[in-house]
Amino acid sequence: MRKINIFDTTLRDGEQSAGVNLNAIEKLEIAKQLERMGVDIMEAGFPASSQGDFQAVKTIASTIKNSSVTGLARANKKDIDIAWDALKSSQEPRIHIFLATSPIHMTYKLRKTPDEVLEAAVSAVKYAKQKFAHVQWSAEDATRSDKWFLVKIITEVIKVGATVINIPDTVGYITPKEYGELFTFLRENVPNISQATLSAHCHDDLGMATANSLSAIEHGVGQIEGTINGIGERAGNAALEEIAVALYIRQDYYKAKTTLKLDEIKHTSQLISKLTGMAVPANKAVVGANAFAHESGIHQDGVLKEKTTYEIITPELIGVSSNRLVLGKHSGRHAFKQKAIELGFDLSAEKLKEVFDAFKALTDKKKEVTDDDIFALLADKQTEPDDAKKYELQNVQVQYGTSNIPTATVVVTNPDGHCIEDASTGSGSVEAIYNTLGRMVDGQVTLVDYKLQSVGSGKDALADAFVKVVYQGVESGGRGSAQDVLEASAKAYLNAINRVIVHSLQEKYEMSVKG
Repeated sequence: MRKINIFDTTLRDGEQSAGVNLNAIEKLEIAKQLERMGVDIMEAGFPASSQGDFQAVKTIASTIKNSSVTGLARANKKDIDIAWDALKSSQEPRIHIFLATSPIHMTYKLRKTPDEVLEAAVSAVKYAKQKFAHVQWSAEDATRSDKWFLVKIITEVIKVGATVINIPDTVGYITPKEYGELFTFLRENVPNISQATLSAHCHDDLGMATANSLSAIEHGVGQIEGTINGIGERAGNAALEEIAVALYIRQDYYKAKTTLKLDEIKHTSQLISKLTGMAVPANKAVVGANAFAHESGIHQDGVLKEKTTYEIITPELIGVSSNRLVLGKHSGRHAFKQKAIELGFDLSAEKLKEVFDAFKALTDKKKEVTDDDIFALLADKQTEPDDAKKYELQNVQVQYGTSNIPTATVVVTNPDGHCIEDASTGSGSVEAIYNTLGRMVDGQVTLVDYKLQSVGSGKDALADAFVKVVYQGVESGGRGSAQDVLEASAKAYLNAINRVIVHSLQEKYEMSVKG
């Protein structure tokens, strides 16, 4: 069984998804879960892109011990130096350098000749090798590049120290057959290819990212890049959970394996969905809500007689417990703490008390409290900044009737600790709440997007609300969970506002330190 390295880029390419805006605490929480799941390499970000990204990569690099942490860099010394400063404290510093090689990119984006691109790539890899033991080089838009130019440039970057060569399908253009043949061509024509690991990075613009990645494995690559839930630019990336489970289920065919802990897949998927605000489609392979649901009578009959008639993946394989009822109103603090640890959370004593109190309040209202409910409460609290000045919801009340104008009365504690109250109307209950909150916060707020989904099923299910706002000129995403959809909506709105406040305070602190 050939070992395939898993290169997770959820924190870099995944965060480039439209509308996703993770803060440093959330990125670190995702990194810890990726480490727990067993990814070989995680791309923590693009250090040179912003001070916030630099700090997040630096924190992750110094925290993660069992996975190699890397950062993206353009083919220039400045980016490489910044990446080194962010990554040098990691257990195994590595860098990921990219440069476009397709005619369309070289002509219109880079405005460089092929010879100039070759020189830039070799120079960057040679310089990076002086600092990093592991240097990955990517030929951006490789699948629309001239094959013989790829042979030439790959040969030269390996000569100066590249240890991983990535052939990305940057725009999701290629087919599985063509992609596999490209890797075979490179293996046969790059004379020093045995000195580097070949890697595949696929986008899903034509819906073939997972198929292309598996084809690459068939044709000898040793590393697969992708994201959890397939999030990423445009239509997203290859979904790593699909690839890992496919290799496990069809090991007879692929004769390759990963070292991922498959029973951590569901928790990882949930956490990333929760923190990014990107809901997992119900029909999503492996992790979708309907992945193990059977509606057809013929299917149901078959599954009842023998599961393997219609189930090739068991829920337990990816960490879906068959017993969803875990704790109740009589459960104690110790049992709750153990459940938090089991779900992958390590909260401070103060935060644990707060979330335990919220859990107890939920048990008074909800007949059955599931792992999903507890996961939602823990994720909200774990990623909340400590001692941050913020707006906090104290009470929301809405008067609504089909013949009346909805009116919301809201009580909020502002960042100075003062309790304020206001009321306003709207064409609906949520709009009334948001109009009221917009009057209560300092500065202009514009709502850009609003989504609502349930955690689990049943009339007493928790609600998850996601919003995107522009506040003080900054676009920010927020989320909130509560049993009542209106309370969840109010929490999500304030969460988006608070993110901007915390980010602004961090920027002021960094400027004062530099000063």
